[in-house]
This record gives sequence, structure tokens and C-alpha cells, in this order.
Amino acid sequence: MTVESVRPEAQPRGTSELREPPLAGGRVPLLGHGWKLVRDPLAFMAGLRVHGDVVRLKLGPKTVYAVTTPDLTGALALSTDFEIAGPLWESLEGLLGKEGVATANGPRHRRQRRTIQPAFRLDAIPGYGPIMEEEAHALTERWKPGETIDCTSESFRIAVRIAARCLLRGAYMDERAERLCAALDTLFRGMYRRMVIPLGPLYNLPLPANRTFNRALADFHLLVDEIVAERRASGQKPDDLLTALLDAKDENGDPIGEQEIHDQVVAILTAGAETVASTIMWLLHVFSEHPEHADKVRAEVESVTGGRPVAFEDVRRLGHTNNVVVEAMRLRPAIWILTRRAVADTSLGGYRIPAGADIVYSPYAIQRDPKSYARHLEFDPDRWLPERVKDVPKFAMSPFGVGNRKCPSDHFSMAMLTLITAALSTRYRFEQVSGSSDATRVGITLHPHHLLLRPVPRD
Repeated sequence: MTVESVRPEAQPRGTSELREPPLAGGRVPLLGHGWKLVRDPLAFMAGLRVHGDVVRLKLGPKTVYAVTTPDLTGALALSTDFEIAGPLWESLEGLLGKEGVATANGPRHRRQRRTIQPAFRLDAIPGYGPIMEEEAHALTERWKPGETIDCTSESFRIAVRIAARCLLRGAYMDERAERLCAALDTLFRGMYRRMVIPLGPLYNLPLPANRTFNRALADFHLLVDEIVAERRASGQKPDDLLTALLDAKDENGDPIGEQEIHDQVVAILTAGAETVASTIMWLLHVFSEHPEHADKVRAEVESVTGGRPVAFEDVRRLGHTNNVVVEAMRLRPAIWILTRRAVADTSLGGYRIPAGADIVYSPYAIQRDPKSYARHLEFDPDRWLPERVKDVPKFAMSPFGVGNRKCPSDHFSMAMLTLITAALSTRYRFEQVSGSSDATRVGITLHPHHLLLRPVPRD
């Protein structure tokens, strides 16, 4: 599956005929639409398109503009009139910092992209193949028939280990993966609440929820400092992303600062832990709910490998397996909500957007829109076959973003996910067990609330 990204026609810059976007219904006093974004955010965002292509929301006293159509989300992502900012990124700054590639804008962002991009070139990805293979097969070996698997911790562990071993070349033990998993789960849920209900100074009060959040934040940043300090103390310079960061220069030719190094490592680890792990969890859920798809993946893998263990070199030939991963990301995108900020008076879809306004849109809503997808709620990997993918509107499926904000690790992540999916489906079927909850937990990312599965060996 490929999703082409082309620059849409420029929006009109005049203001004489621009309209004010309609205001969504359902506001409550003081909190505005923030209450709905806390109680049932996915349904709320998915329902906004009936009000218009661009809709005004109230988050407390603040007006935010929601974009609801694929073409306008593409225009938003590609236009220089908007930058990375807004409630989402402000809530993430405590985790990601202000100096990493995820939150930077302008020249700093372009320089940071140049620093990290070599690690994710297509010709660099095969070098990570042996590590991906080792970790994928180690996961299947660690699971024992009949035991209960906590999919959250297991998915985080493999995602963290692959990211760390490939990009940071560190010998990171499971204890660190567990710390990272626990910290990120607390942080991402807490930051989502802070985004949609901006209570400001109240989040500084010594309340139990605030103390839990602050402990998780401190532990996460301590973990990152440990990783960087260990590399410096080792004196080693493997050909990896961390070496590139430690050797990087700023716009003046000087070494980049310690805070920027820290923030870049944070961005690498959060992408490797949170978004990839969320997708692995949803793939496991798919296989427990739709075993026929796991069977098709197994059949494809065996036709390619002849029965030997699946290898990285097989990934390019696993077309259906790849499409299963893509369809899982369509229905359950890890990053389900994104924000931008207008840097000048501008417009979208004929609606006036004032300078400084925050804009929000939901890949979850866009990727489930019945106007873009036939049988939009059905899990159908074949919709990504070449003869059918042409029916999907541009920007209706952008799992890694578009333009200069596109995730640089898209090929790395897809190779990892395809290989893990192939290895798991070949070895096991999966059943949910008592105590499992596959309800969607909404934070900055989406993942199952508490998915517990039993692996059943295949005959």
C-alpha cells in the first residue's frame, strides 16, 4: 500500500468572501466542548463532519477550529500558513521538550531532520533486519502455550527493544522497558486530559493524580539521561542515531546542546514505544477477533518461506500481511488527534482562520469516514490491493503524516510491524481470556484498555 501526497491547490488568501465556520453543538458551561472530548472523544470527533468541513469548538474559553475532510487535512499539513503548535503539542512539551524534531519548527526542524534521516534511509533499513528478526522470534519463544499474555507490556517491550537496539545500540534490559511502559502509559493519558481541559495552575496542585503524573515524567527523563550518559562513558561510536546526535552541529557549526540531544532521544523512544506498541496491540486484537485474517497471513508467510522461520528479507513479498498492518492502522490509528496553529490570517475550505488560531483534526475520524470508505467500519485488508486503493481519496489514509512533518521512520516501522505480524501469526492463534478488556483506552494515543490473550500453538 502506498499513499501519495500531492500539494493541493492553494487556498484563497482574500478575506472578503470568507465565512465563519459553524459552531458545533453540545457545549457545556465553562468547559465548552472539552467535556465531550473527555467523555467520548472518538465519537465526538467522528460526528463533527455533519456540521461542516471546518467547525468551531470551545475548549474552556478558547476557540479551536476542527477540520473534518481529507483534502483539508492535507492542505493543513502542507501549507506554510500553519505550524506544529496548539493544545496537543503544548501538552506534549513536558514529555518531548521544545528542542526535539517532533516539536520544532522552521530551520531548526529542517536541520534536525537532516541529522536523523540517514538512520531511516531505505538502504539503511536492511541493516536492522537481524535485530528485528531476533526480537520477533524471541517474542514467540518467550510466550508459552496456555499462559496469559499482557499485551500492553509485551508490545511495549518488543517495540522499545527494537528501537533501542537498532537506533541507540544499547543493551537495554527488560527492567527499563517496563519502566518506560509504565511511565508512558501514565504520561500519555494525563497529557490528553490536560489538552482538552486546560485548567492551568490546577495541574500544579499536590493532588494524587498530579503526583503520579510528575513521578512518571521524572522517571522517564531519568531513563533518557541514563541512556545518553552510558553512551558518553563508553567512548563508543557505533553507526547509529545516538552517535549522529552526539556528533551533530547546530546552525553555527557548534555541537548541539545537551537539551536538544535529550529531547531527540525522547522523541525516538516515544515513537518506538508508544505508536508502534499501540499498533501491535491492535493487531493482536484483530487476530483474536478475526482468526481468519491470521490464517491468511500464515498461509502467505508459508508460501513465501516454504516453512522456514520468516526473515527480514521476506518482508517485501508479504503483501497481504502488509495490508493487514495498514488496515489495523486505519481503524485504530495510534495517533488519533493532531493540532496545528495558524501563523497568519488565512483560510481553509473557504472559511476564515485568524492568525494564532489552533486547528485540530482526527486521523481516526478521517480514516473511518463513510464518505471515503465503503463498509467503513469493516476490517478489510483487501481494500489496499492495487485495484482498490485508487478508490481511497488522497489524504484519507496518512498513517505517518504528510509533507515535511511525515514521520522519518515510516519504512522502519512498517518493516518491523510486518515482520512481527508474520512471526506471531505463523506460530499462534490467540484467544481472549477472563479479565481481558478490549475497550479503547483514549490518551494521546489509542490502545486496548487491558488486552489479555492466550496463545494457542498452531498444528
